[in-house]
Amino acid sequence: MNIPASANAALLVIDVQCGWYLSTPGPHDAAGTLRRINELIRKAHAATLPVIFIQHAEPPDYTAGSPAWQLHPELDRKAGDLVVGKAVCDAFCDTALQEELHRCGVETLVLAGCATEFCVDTTLRSAASHGFHVVAATDAHTTKDRPVLTAVQIIAHHNWVWSEMSTPHPLRLARTADLSFG
Repeated sequence: MNIPASANAALLVIDVQCGWYLSTPGPHDAAGTLRRINELIRKAHAATLPVIFIQHAEPPDYTAGSPAWQLHPELDRKAGDLVVGKAVCDAFCDTALQEELHRCGVETLVLAGCATEFCVDTTLRSAASHGFHVVAATDAHTTKDRPVLTAVQIIAHHNWVWSEMSTPHPLRLARTADLSFG
């Protein structure tokens, strides 16, 4: 799926933080998901699109400045990439995200990150409700096994739900390898 330059797109990388991503047990397909997120980051950078990292801060586990709060050291970040802090699952709630997106003229958001059923899903739904065109990178979000479902089930379930959701603009899904910006 090509996202044309006229779509005024940005990439949101949600909560790929040390405390969650590097913990034991770690997220499903941690290395593969990180590789695909970095592939999306490189594609966005090559197309000179904004790359925005969302960073969750919630004491005591994710106290701002703590080792757990830090973004994953292997993310392909550049100095000009924006970091937006948040304290709840929704990256739009009480943050500067919407203001920054409007300032940059962004109309389309490509989403990747952690955790599928919490911050990725909530931010995806909020972005759609805020009028953005949304593309979910189906193989670039992850979670952990939970008491009621495995990570694989959660990821598959959310990819299906997102493909069936009614939103103001059609919600699109694509694998990382099939996404291009141009």
